Amino acid sequence: MKIHSITCLLILFLLIYIADVISAGRDFYKILNLPRTATLNQIKKSYRKLAKELHPDKNNNDPKAQERFQDLGAAYEALSDSDKRKIYDKHGEDGLKRQGGDDSFHDPFSSFFGDFFHFGGSRDDGHNQVPRGGDLVVDLYVTLEEVYNGNFIEVVRAKPVAKQTAGSRKCNCRMEMRTTQMGPGRFQMMQEQVCDECPNIKFVTEEMVLEIEVEAGVADGYQIPFIAEGEPHIEGEPGDLKFIIRIQKHSRFERKNNDLYTNLTITLQDALNGFDVSFPHLDGHNVTIKREKITWPGARIKKKGEGIPQHDQNNIVGDLYVTIDVDFPKGEFNDEQREAIKTLLHQESKNQLYNGL
Repeated sequence: MKIHSITCLLILFLLIYIADVISAGRDFYKILNLPRTATLNQIKKSYRKLAKELHPDKNNNDPKAQERFQDLGAAYEALSDSDKRKIYDKHGEDGLKRQGGDDSFHDPFSSFFGDFFHFGGSRDDGHNQVPRGGDLVVDLYVTLEEVYNGNFIEVVRAKPVAKQTAGSRKCNCRMEMRTTQMGPGRFQMMQEQVCDECPNIKFVTEEMVLEIEVEAGVADGYQIPFIAEGEPHIEGEPGDLKFIIRIQKHSRFERKNNDLYTNLTITLQDALNGFDVSFPHLDGHNVTIKREKITWPGARIKKKGEGIPQHDQNNIVGDLYVTIDVDFPKGEFNDEQREAIKTLLHQESKNQLYNGL
């Protein structure tokens, strides 16, 4: 009898657990391939990567492509919002539905890529006769810290959007050949303009937030396109919006390809006796330079693997080169101090004139 009761209780607990799992809904962290401790930048980066891979246009033969893509969008929408994420972490997807009461799906894809997505990265205008609006080119100024670590930048785009209004207009106007019979066996051909009647349109400005990924190691001048986010065309497609990466000058580091360069000033005492110095890198971790030898002005010390990650292969990292400057003491020595220095250094006065260029 006791064994039967225990069995019944175990089955009851199992049914309750299964019901909880089912009611919890989709696992958004699993969908984004992320741990529950993921940062906002990691969430954005994972969504951007998976959205390109799982887009239905790229998976035409997969009947579940649209469903997976919508799951991905729902996961990003929930976890990228701090308030929604707190609710989801406590009560799952069911808690979000109870809290918001809004089952509508807002696709975040266009905020990362624009209204139209072309897997080649741009549109080929050579064989496209549809008129297009002008392209917009915008310089995007970023810090060296953002280039080193990677970052997402939100830009508000005030975009003219076509809205149908009252009346009609002539559109798709074109020249066509018209043939008129003048008599038996006589014809006249002439060109005339032919237009279609289309609904009237007005442009209304709407704001949209664009998510721009500054990828680690990106170069100055790199272009980030947003397809169809440029100037509109009343009878065709809008142009593209292109952001050009411009890296701001840094106060401590200079970048050359994947390498970083900086200067470190030390005292004459440290130059002669050795030194142990630490300074913060672009992500906050400390770089330590330790020498027990004499260091001369202009000496260059290489710190391997402390440069910038390579843009297309982040596992390849450049080096950091530190050039030493020596801060000589100000003022003058007395005769006794001069003699002590001569005794200590054991150097004879010797001058050499040469062309150092």
